Amino acid sequence: MADMGAFREAVIAWAAGGPGDPARELAAQLPVRAAVLLEGLSDAAAVNALAARRGRNLAAEGVCVLPMGGAMSVGRFARLLGLSGLGLRLTGLCDEAEHRYYARALESAGAAQQGFFVCAADLEDELIRALGVTRVEELVRAEGDLRPLQTFLRQPAQRGRTAPQQLRRFLGTKKGRKIRYGRVLVEALDPDRVPAPLDGLLTSL
Repeated sequence: MADMGAFREAVIAWAAGGPGDPARELAAQLPVRAAVLLEGLSDAAAVNALAARRGRNLAAEGVCVLPMGGAMSVGRFARLLGLSGLGLRLTGLCDEAEHRYYARALESAGAAQQGFFVCAADLEDELIRALGVTRVEELVRAEGDLRPLQTFLRQPAQRGRTAPQQLRRFLGTKKGRKIRYGRVLVEALDPDRVPAPLDGLLTSL
């Protein structure tokens, strides 16, 4: 049976230069109505965690949460999935530093720019600020990562950074850590403290 995971993989293969027919066929079978374009797997983990907290099954709603493997891929995915491709509604998250690039790519693909939500530095930065340094450190301890964090903070390169900057850097120091904390941080949020870009994205779908 076709599922959203199969569609996601078909789109990723298509964007990498493979055939588009499998994605087109799956889009019609499911059916798919929207694609959430995200830079990477940690963003996808956060979006899926918030959807689950709010009792939503995005796949069942016809929404594909799609990590692109890097912000520079947005133009290619927008062309395949937007008006000139499968005709899906496009939305997603981007970082402030990449906002202009996203805007140009979406305009070129004929996609609406207002459907994308902008994080100040990145989503991890938004989540750390929403939770506060003390709460994030508690979560790091609960996840068994206190000793690696302490070792990381002793590095000379960390001395001139603020505590939020240090935590943000720490989350990216080990493969898979950002993905795990994308879920952990979202699950720890108070309902009224969800960062505006993430809240706006889920609300818009």
